[in-house]
Amino acid sequence: MFKNSRLQENSTGRDILLNMVIAAISLFVNGFGVYLTIQANIGAGPWDVLNLGLSKTFGILYGTASVAVSYAILGIDIALKEPIGIAMFIDAFVVGKAVDLFNRINLVPKCDSLATGIPVMILGLIIMAYTQYTYMSASLGCGPRDTLLVALAKRAGKIPIGAVSITLLSLATFIGWLLGGPVGIGTLICAFATGPIMQAAFTSVKFDAKSVHHQHLFDSVKVFSTHKAA
Repeated sequence: MFKNSRLQENSTGRDILLNMVIAAISLFVNGFGVYLTIQANIGAGPWDVLNLGLSKTFGILYGTASVAVSYAILGIDIALKEPIGIAMFIDAFVVGKAVDLFNRINLVPKCDSLATGIPVMILGLIIMAYTQYTYMSASLGCGPRDTLLVALAKRAGKIPIGAVSITLLSLATFIGWLLGGPVGIGTLICAFATGPIMQAAFTSVKFDAKSVHHQHLFDSVKVFSTHKAA
């Protein structure tokens, strides 16, 4: 188990580089979890319905669509003046391209029934939950989508963040479905099981996501600048 106190410091360039590597590896494995939820072949998660819909419509790789969506959302986060960390840029690129790699080597064949699809889907979500823990432990920023959710929730007044999340996921799913993305029981599993599975994973490693202080991009740059000057 990672020691959060050490990972949250990021007080030296070496700490930041180490945590960038931890974040990148975590996100690569996270991409394998995403890949499994897609190979379950029972309907993709909300954001993946959008990514796969874009992939199908424009004849591009899943990863290319994912990177485009991620960086577009990252741009919105910046426009909304939300805190941005180095790992958010890593997140926007690594996960989608990891899925492309696993697709290329055809690591896991597509499931052909609910009996095999549901367990593969759940396994993918469990992998995603634990890698979310190691990624967040690097304390270099949350994912672009999570940051957007928080930004919208701040501006939604008295509307609960859960309602904002459902609206955002529903919109991504609807647009993806219009573009030909796969919607099915797996979409519902991802929408409603991801949160509880992630909470169970965090509880099992005694990790409190709210206690993590993510370092802002400018602060990371300042650490490197100070180190060089020294």
